[in-house]
This record gives sequence, C-alpha cells and structure tokens, in this order.
Amino acid sequence: MTTSKNRTPTVKRETFPVLEMTCAACAVSVESILKKATGVKDAGVNFANQSAWVEYDSSISLPTDLQNTVRSIGYDLVVNVEDPQAVQEEAQRKHYNEVKSRTLWSSILSVPVVIIGMFFMDMPYGNYISMILTAPVVFWFGRYFYVNAWKQAKHGKANMDTLVALSTGIAFIFSTFNTFFPEFWHQRGLHAHVYFEAAAVVIAFISLGKLLEERAKSSTSSAIKKLMGLQPKTVRVMVDEVEQEIPIASVKVGNVILVKPGEKIPVDGMVKNGASYVDESMISGEPVPVEKTAGEKVFAGTVNQKGNFQFEALKVGGDTILAQIIKMVQQAQGSKAPVQKLVDKVAGIFVPVVIGIAILTFTVWMLFGGVNAFTHALLTSVTVLVIACPCALGLATPTAIMVGVGKGAENNILIKDAESLELAHKVNAVILDKTGTITEGKPVVTNLSWQVENDLPEMKNILYALESKSEHPLAEAVVNELKKEFINNVAMTDFESLTGRGVRAIVDHTVYFIGNKKLLHENHINLTTAAEQLATNWQSEAKTVVFFANQKTVLAVIAIADKIKATSKAAIAALQDKGIEVYMLTGDNEQTAKAVASQANLKHYQAEVLPSGKASFVKELQEQGNVVAMVGDGINDSHALAQADVSVAMGKGSDIAMDVAKITLITSDLQLLPKAFNLSRKTVRGIRQNLFWAFIYNVIGIPLAAGVLYPVNGFLLDPMIAGAAMALSSVSVVGNSLRLRASKI
Repeated sequence: MTTSKNRTPTVKRETFPVLEMTCAACAVSVESILKKATGVKDAGVNFANQSAWVEYDSSISLPTDLQNTVRSIGYDLVVNVEDPQAVQEEAQRKHYNEVKSRTLWSSILSVPVVIIGMFFMDMPYGNYISMILTAPVVFWFGRYFYVNAWKQAKHGKANMDTLVALSTGIAFIFSTFNTFFPEFWHQRGLHAHVYFEAAAVVIAFISLGKLLEERAKSSTSSAIKKLMGLQPKTVRVMVDEVEQEIPIASVKVGNVILVKPGEKIPVDGMVKNGASYVDESMISGEPVPVEKTAGEKVFAGTVNQKGNFQFEALKVGGDTILAQIIKMVQQAQGSKAPVQKLVDKVAGIFVPVVIGIAILTFTVWMLFGGVNAFTHALLTSVTVLVIACPCALGLATPTAIMVGVGKGAENNILIKDAESLELAHKVNAVILDKTGTITEGKPVVTNLSWQVENDLPEMKNILYALESKSEHPLAEAVVNELKKEFINNVAMTDFESLTGRGVRAIVDHTVYFIGNKKLLHENHINLTTAAEQLATNWQSEAKTVVFFANQKTVLAVIAIADKIKATSKAAIAALQDKGIEVYMLTGDNEQTAKAVASQANLKHYQAEVLPSGKASFVKELQEQGNVVAMVGDGINDSHALAQADVSVAMGKGSDIAMDVAKITLITSDLQLLPKAFNLSRKTVRGIRQNLFWAFIYNVIGIPLAAGVLYPVNGFLLDPMIAGAAMALSSVSVVGNSLRLRASKI
C-alpha cells in the first residue's frame, strides 16, 4: 500500500495575467523572480500577451504567494478571481487610459519647453519656466519610471524603467543645477547648457511609444476575443418544466437548456427533444448548417438557425470544445519560439550592458572631451541610456507569434506552441495516415448494381430493413445510401447475425442474405458471371464488396469504400510542388493502400503498418536529416505524432491525437496543411525582419548616441531625438508583425 508520505506531488500548470509590465526586460524580471519562488518547477512570461505560466507542486497553496512575490518587484498577478480575463482586460483598459492621459499632458507641457529650448534659449527666465513645466512631466507623469526602477534596484535588477529614470533624472538635475548656478560654468569660460526639453520630450515620446504599443498589442489578441465572443453570457435552463435564466458560469452538467432560433449554444451537450439546423462553421468550417435531432451532439459557440430544442449539458466551463480551442490559442500565444529564448537572454543582460556603455561613454568624454568635456560626457551618456530601449527587441518575436497564431485560428489552424509555428516552414517530409486523413474515415456506398428488374422498390425496402438491424460498421453506409430514397419499413422474422459472413432474415416466407462471397457459397446461392466480374473489378479498386441475395440468386452487388476527401489530392500536389516528400502509412492491406496511393498521386506508401511502426518510420526519416511532419487523426497515430518534429492532428479525429499534436486542422481538410507551412514561413520572416531592425537600430543608435561622429563632423545626437527614435522602433516592430494579419496564406 502506498502511503501519502511516499506519494509524489503532482505538478500543476496555470496561466495568470500579469499587470504593470512595460517592456521586455520587465517580462524577464517577472520570469526570473517566479522561477526562484518556493515550489515552482518552471515558469515563463510573455510580454506581448501580458501573461505568465507557472508549473508548481499542487500540494502547495501557491497562487497568493506567487502574487506577493511578483508584487515585491512592482508588478502584479491576477489570481483567485472568477474571471481573470475580465480583470486583466479592465486593468489593461485602465492602464491604457492612464498612459493616454500621461502622454497627452506630458506632450502639452513639453511643447513650450521645446520651443524655449530650441528658439528662445536666451529669453529672460526661460530656464526657470522650462524647469517649472518639466518638473511635473518628469516627476508626476513620469513617476512610474522612478518607482519601478527603485523596486527593480532593491532586487538587484534593472529594466527599461531604469534607463529612463537614469537618463531623465540626470538630465533634469544637471539642468536644474545650471539654472540656479550658471556662474559655476561661466567662471570656467563655458556656457551653462540646460536639457529640460530632452528630459520632458523623452518622457513624452516614451509615453507615446507605450500608448501605441498598448493599442497594437490589444489588436494582436483579437482572435482570442472573437472566440470568446462566441459564447453567450446567460442561458435558459428548464427546472421542473419552468424556464429560468441564469449566468453561464452557473451551468452544471446535467442541466437541460432551452435554445431558441438565432441564439448561440452556450455549452456542449446532447439534444433531448426538438429539432433544428445549427450553423457549426465557427467550429468545423463547414458552411452548410447541420440538422440536429434527439441524440445529436451540439457545441458551444455554434448558432441555432430556425427551430427550438432542448439539450442536456454534457461539458461546461473549461471542458467545452470552444473553451479548449481558446485555451490552445492562449497557450500558443504565450509559448516561446526557440529564437525567443535567445532574445530573452539578450534582454536580461541588455540593460546592465547599456548602463556600462553609458558609464564608459561618460568616462571617455571626461578624459578626452576637452573644454566641454563634462557637458558632452553628460549629454552623450544620457542619450545612450535613452536610445538603447530593449522594447523593440522584446516585442520582435512575441508579437509576430501572436499574430501568426491568431491568423491560424482565423483559418481553422490551431497552433499549440510557438516552436511548431517556427519549425513548420522547414519541413521537407510529411507522413500522412490514410483513414480519416487522406480519406473521409467513414465508409460510403460507391456502387450499387441491381441484378433484378422486377419488384425493385420492394427489394430496396427489404435491403434497408436488414441493414438497419445489422451491427456491422459497413451496414450504416448502405442504410445512409438507401435513406436518400423513399423507403417503407417491412416486417421480418428470424433475424440472425452470422459472424464473419453477414446477416440473414425471413421476409414473407423468403430467406434473404447480406454478406460476403463465403456466405453465398455456404448457402449454395448462384453467383452469376456478370455479378462476379463486377465484384472483381471493384475489389481491384480497394473497395469492399457486399452481396444481397435470396435463397436462389444474387439480387444486388454493393461496393463500399472509404472515399478520398475531395481536397486531399490537391493538398498532396501542393506539398509536392514545394519539394516536400509525402508518405502514406496505413494499417490497411497492400491492395487498398496501393489503390488509395494511386488515386492521390502518392509515390511513397507503406501498408499493414502497426502504430509502433509509424513512430519508427518517423525516426528513420529524422535520422536521414529530414524535418518530419506527421499528420494523423487516431489514437494509433499518437506515438508517431509525439515522435515527429511537427505534429498535426485532424480536428474530427480522436481527443488523444489532438492532445499530442502541436497543430490541429479543425476542419480535417488537408489543404490547410500547405497553408500552415505558408503561415510558418511568413511568421518566421516577420520575426527575422523584426529582430534585424531591433538589433540594427541599437548597433547604429548606441555608437551615434555615444558621439563617435563628433571627432569627424562635430555631430552629437540630441536626447530628444533619441527618445523619438526609440519609441518609433517599438511601433515599427509591432506594425511589421501586424502586416501578417492582412496577408493571404
């Protein structure tokens, strides 16, 4: 017996909204403090969607402790609330309004300071007026920079707020000293320069950059908001035949819910009574509404069309398909691409390095700056601190990933993690499961040849009656085919299922059979040459042949097959046009595999492959240096999906396949696969462009700010211009990422 002492605590993973983060270095600070918290196994923070995921021992009551830990360095976690998303949205709305107000007032106060500093430097009391106007900009509208910098410093950390606080604070103090004690410089033959306009405008420009970032970041998560908007806020439940309206959060499994025409279905369930057509396009991608009658499943977020019906709630809250889709998109947007891990390391050491460069710049100017050494030393070191904002660097990857994941969701491609999105464009080998991936995964009647001309309507009624009673999987295909015609039920007796052969029953004193050739031989039933030839031809096309007969002769020959999806052939051709080798693996026999491969124009296939064999084949291709994508829909594909570099599940497949796979094609349409690869290519291209501009900006900007051109042409970069350039760099990175939203995949 296992005691509780020996029981290993389970690891729990939760995602929490993070408040008050203003830059990429903030995210690094929050992540590092979370990782050091007691009981935490691992943690990650995404600056772009303002969230943190934490893995911790479920035996520890941790969320509140985590919140206090994060609060200690000036940020906050949203924990222990009913709707954390709403709390975060409200906090973000409030933060956006605050940033908007700070930007507006700091800009208004900065304008006269700039005019005085640029055009009326020698006006009476000009410096005092500039100081009075700059003080509220720096110490009230910019107070958050100083507060956060101090909290970071207490923990031995530094972030963008540290750079802003140092640069504007030093500029203001230096300018204030020169305003009150100008003779200190005059006695040394120097002019007492002031830089109030630089301090004020840096705060104004950085606030403007933050404002534009906040707007851009909110637009990148529009896919999540659209998905969340599919769920109604209240529902009507039936209690003792009385209709009651309750909040959706109060719905429990087993509640009977009433849905009226035009309303959204609130949770997953099964129809109890009534009938209607439901638009499931937002879940399945299918444009034609689906008929729902008693016993049919309905899903949250889909829209009822004309009829009324009642259904029993089977999955509520986070268990619904819609909630799972939202969760998958959120986790993907919060996951990190491999390149982002490198960027995080750079952002983590970036601020201390910049401070070091600023100190070095100050020292070099003091040693070699000549008569204006101190003034130039201060100006250049302040400019270095201002221009070296890591925000563009921190936003480069997550904004592109967020837009890419959102774009995928809009196109019925669900991406679970950023690594798959980054890697997918490198795939050069694709392995496809046959059933449910290339084919429909549902047997249908492809051919039905009647061998009799008399009493045909009656024969159809008898065939329908027998197959309706049969439990064989192929019987449903015949029933569905005959349903298309007007069928009357007929009375039959002595129905018997004959294992491995078919079924028999008596109708109006005549014995009828449905089954294979073995059943015909056992009962000495005549098989005509024409019927046998038909069977041989259809079997060569990998179709299953079923015979319908009476005691004497065959009445009909039926061919049943798992049809290739209408889009599979085009999708395979599109992959092959990209130079990707496409393989089909199936547990089916050689004849069926060969026929399907031929119809789909596939060069490579393997038949009679066991589940472990699929995973071995994936590994074999990987050992040859290929980047392998595995596409499947069943439990038997899960091992191979886990082994593959990029794993793709069909949305109509098993839950296990979708759990293991990193990408899910919601509509089970293979044509989405080339689109997913195109999306990956465009997203990675966006990341590379963002990183290039973020890095090149700092590579060029920091030396210019340090004054490398001064010995050549006397050029020194103004801190005010540096602040504007820094803000625009972040906006340009986010803007470049958002271009993907408008592109076609």
